[in-house]
Amino acid sequence: MICFRSGNNRPRIVRTVRMAFAGINVSLSQPDITQKLKERIDDMKQRIAAWGKRIWRYTERSTRFNQNRLFQSDQKRLYASLERPIVSVTGPAPNQADTVAFWRGLWSVPVNHSEGPWTEVVASQRSVITPMDPVIITPDDVAEVVRRAPNWKSPGLDGLHHYWLKGFMV
Repeated sequence: MICFRSGNNRPRIVRTVRMAFAGINVSLSQPDITQKLKERIDDMKQRIAAWGKRIWRYTERSTRFNQNRLFQSDQKRLYASLERPIVSVTGPAPNQADTVAFWRGLWSVPVNHSEGPWTEVVASQRSVITPMDPVIITPDDVAEVVRRAPNWKSPGLDGLHHYWLKGFMV
């Protein structure tokens, strides 16, 4: 329709424009056809956007439904499908000397920070606070927490599911 508006009157384009105006009492020889063509193009764009949004909502709902069903039947497979794929880095490994030199350049250089008067204020406020008693975590505490944890919930940073942690003897 945009080609027709710019003056292209090939039969195939005219046929497409007629199909777009099907069901509407519009003749292609009317003087205000460009205005009606512009309105029809806008209408078609809005319809396409609405259909796209409808398809997006359907796929979101379908994904959500399948994930809920998978959660009910096989949580391990669900969490495996949600995990990000492992990115493998190809190429040479960094040289140890370069790595050490890089980090030494960052951490070995002494830095003088400007100590303002606010640091004394914070130190005096901190001296009033009583320190917390040390928390002692026993192996029995860890065993109790792991025992109550669900088997196939999302693993932590170590990548281990609770199922495997439950097999360790304390």
